[in-house]
Amino acid sequence: MDHYEQTNDYMQPEEDWDRDLLLDPAWEKQQRKTFTAWCNSHLRKAGTQIENIEEDFRDGLKLMLLLEVISGERLAKPERGKMRVHKISNVNKALDFIASKGVKLVSIGAEEIVDGNVKMTLGMIWTIILRFAIQDISVEETSAKEGLLLWCQRKTAPYKNVNIQNFHISWKDGLGFCALIHRHRPELIDYGKLRKDDPLTNLNTAFDVAEKYLDIPKMLDAEDIVGTARPDEKAIMTYVSSFYHAFSGAQKAETAANRICKVLAVNQENEQLMEDYEKLASDLLEWIRRTIPWLENRAPENTMQAMQQKLEDFRDYRRLHKPPKVQEKCQLEINFNTLQTKLRLSNRPAFMPSEGKMVSDINNAWAGLEQAEKGYEEWLLNEIRRLERLDHLAEKFRQKASIHESWTDGKEAMLQQKDYETATLSEIKALLKKHEAFESDLAAHQDRVEQIAAIAQELNELDYYDSPSVNARCQKICDQWDNLGALTQKRREALERTEKLLETIDQLYLEYAKRAAPFNNWMEGAMEDLQDTFIVHTIEEIQGLTTAHEQFKATLPDADKERQAILGIHNEVSKIVQTYHVNMAGTNPYTTITPHEINGKWEHVRQLVPRRDQALMEEHARQQQNERLRKQFGAQANVIGPWIQTKMEEIGRISIEMHGTLEDQLNHLRQYEKSIVNYKPKIDQLEGDHQLIQEALIFDNKHTNYTMEHIRVGWEQLLTTIARTINEVENQILTRDAKGISQEQMNEFRASFNHFDRDHSGTLGPEEFKACLISLGYDIGNDAQKKTGMMDCEDFRACLISMGYNMGEAEFARIMSIVDPNRMGVVTFQAFIDFMSRETADTDTADQVMASFKILAGDKNYITVDELRRELPPDQAEYCIARMAPYNGRDAVPGALDYMSFSTALYGESDL
Repeated sequence: MDHYEQTNDYMQPEEDWDRDLLLDPAWEKQQRKTFTAWCNSHLRKAGTQIENIEEDFRDGLKLMLLLEVISGERLAKPERGKMRVHKISNVNKALDFIASKGVKLVSIGAEEIVDGNVKMTLGMIWTIILRFAIQDISVEETSAKEGLLLWCQRKTAPYKNVNIQNFHISWKDGLGFCALIHRHRPELIDYGKLRKDDPLTNLNTAFDVAEKYLDIPKMLDAEDIVGTARPDEKAIMTYVSSFYHAFSGAQKAETAANRICKVLAVNQENEQLMEDYEKLASDLLEWIRRTIPWLENRAPENTMQAMQQKLEDFRDYRRLHKPPKVQEKCQLEINFNTLQTKLRLSNRPAFMPSEGKMVSDINNAWAGLEQAEKGYEEWLLNEIRRLERLDHLAEKFRQKASIHESWTDGKEAMLQQKDYETATLSEIKALLKKHEAFESDLAAHQDRVEQIAAIAQELNELDYYDSPSVNARCQKICDQWDNLGALTQKRREALERTEKLLETIDQLYLEYAKRAAPFNNWMEGAMEDLQDTFIVHTIEEIQGLTTAHEQFKATLPDADKERQAILGIHNEVSKIVQTYHVNMAGTNPYTTITPHEINGKWEHVRQLVPRRDQALMEEHARQQQNERLRKQFGAQANVIGPWIQTKMEEIGRISIEMHGTLEDQLNHLRQYEKSIVNYKPKIDQLEGDHQLIQEALIFDNKHTNYTMEHIRVGWEQLLTTIARTINEVENQILTRDAKGISQEQMNEFRASFNHFDRDHSGTLGPEEFKACLISLGYDIGNDAQKKTGMMDCEDFRACLISMGYNMGEAEFARIMSIVDPNRMGVVTFQAFIDFMSRETADTDTADQVMASFKILAGDKNYITVDELRRELPPDQAEYCIARMAPYNGRDAVPGALDYMSFSTALYGESDL
């Protein structure tokens, strides 16, 4: 048979179709049956068929009808005449149509077809089969015969005893046909029961099943294939191509289902991440909301013990309750950044948390918590100082009030006596002198009364909880003091009225009384001072008290001389009484102070002096211990504080330097993180020293400028910074791998970004971002901008237009929302990388997902529940069914679902 050609390589002349050779009778029989069956499989769509392939195509009518059916196009109107010229005309129209499809026919003429030339007719049909059934087959960049063979090899690879290497002897045992059917429709054939040594059964099984269930006509005879040493290749190819076309729809559905599964899986994962973020943010905000009122509660306690308990509760909060929340806050920011990166990589819109749950809202709430926490600690310490001062003042008030009340006991009754009315002259004089001595004593006690009133006033000003009882006692003392003054004045007036009737009182007794009373008051004051409690906070204060005590001890010799002088006066009076037999009843009429009392109080003062020495010595030792605690804390804090600052600076340098790959930077940062975590015992040791300082009630430290609060805040910032920096590098790796960015490109992006990040803040302002784009080769096209070095909104729009973007207002707003989704006015390095790489990424789009659904729906504008459940996994099928809106088009059927609106909603182009 003559050669035939086509412009494609697969149509090159083949040796077995050489015009000069005769076709093997067995092959001719196979081709007749196969080509006839193939033609009838298409002609029956038009309600006709052929019986004899060389006779039924002679008039060209069924040949033209066959071409119309398989091409879907209309050919020229055929000639209906019975003459030879009419038949040749029809066949030529068919051959012209074949040539118009790019097939070059050589030596195949209409006359030979009209004459019923079998070999030419079979060659023509084979040309049609190649063009319309095999040419469009494509598998992994191979097409036609090679593509069909590769498809068969891929589909039958998992089956034992099947080795497809060609389109003749590889199919003789029938297992290849059975494997193709079982691979796509395993329920139709029990492949495990087939035997390689029974080819007839295998072939008949495959042909019968294909005809019954796959609508593939029986184009071959099992006996012909088994009985032929080398079955006809073209007959086998024709029959196998029918399997390819029968199963290609299932392959497309599988591909479409896989694409939808991939998209839905990404969407489901992102939704779960969003739900996790919302819950974690809600829990953290709720904890902050409950904690702030507790920190803002300033209700004072009445006792030092109660305030110490509040301080202990606050320490538990700082040690036990707050650190986990700091970790949660850090993890929340990391989860948010990771989610946004995954959304950008999957071409999804940026995640916008619920109102009040943005990262900025969390930070603001946390700042409020920190502020309340700082104020609460200051208030606790001030309250402890206040209660300490109050306890000291209250004790001092009670001591002075007790001494004063002891002194005034019986004084009113004494002043109200009428003894002068019946007294003798000497007794009257004595009463007058005694009254003068009492007035002197009363004046000496005036200072103590004023001190008592002053202490009570201070207790009131400091809001002492037992102020009512203090005020009542103070008022009683003041009223009694006023009454004593009035009674004293009244008695003096009475004595002075009778003074004219009395003789001068014995001067010696008077002198004794006058000197004994101040001395006695001095001794009482000394005893009071020696027993007075004291509170100091520094060594300087205790040294001041010690110096004052030493000065007091230096006055004791002079005081002893005064005591001896007073006792000498009393002894002189005794001598005079004994000498002149004065009837004094053995007592001094002018004073109640006896030498025995003076000696007793003097001895008491001498005993109190060493006790005071011991108390001052013990307090001095305690203050020395406190000073050691201050120095110990200061030495550690002065090391830890600069260490934290140095680590913060080193992390900042690592985040902007480009030493090695991103993985190298990540490993370096993780090593830094490990070294930082290993430093935690030193922080804990400093916390222990700080607790000792607080327990010792030490409120200042001149040996360091660092407080424990500074160290805690710096430590928390260091942990947060290293975690955030590691997360940024991980997201850069994720972006690089997803977008296909090379390490050299990443280094170029980082170098440009760092160069224009003048303040090393890790972000670019609009002006810096514009300059960075220009450095990477983007022509902004604005001379005025090039002079000023700034990038406003219009400059950025011009930059994007120069890169191929259509910059309407809506599109420009969308681009700005991508590079700055939180509208912070700056562009981060991660957003910068996303912007530079997003246009080249191979990501799924709404149109691709919509096209995939259309394949599953069989080219309909809607899809049904049954189709979704048949083509997709159960969980993702139910996911689509629950979210797809009903389809309302004119061609809608009951239960139809709108997959188009669902596809656009997946990518944020409408509401899901």
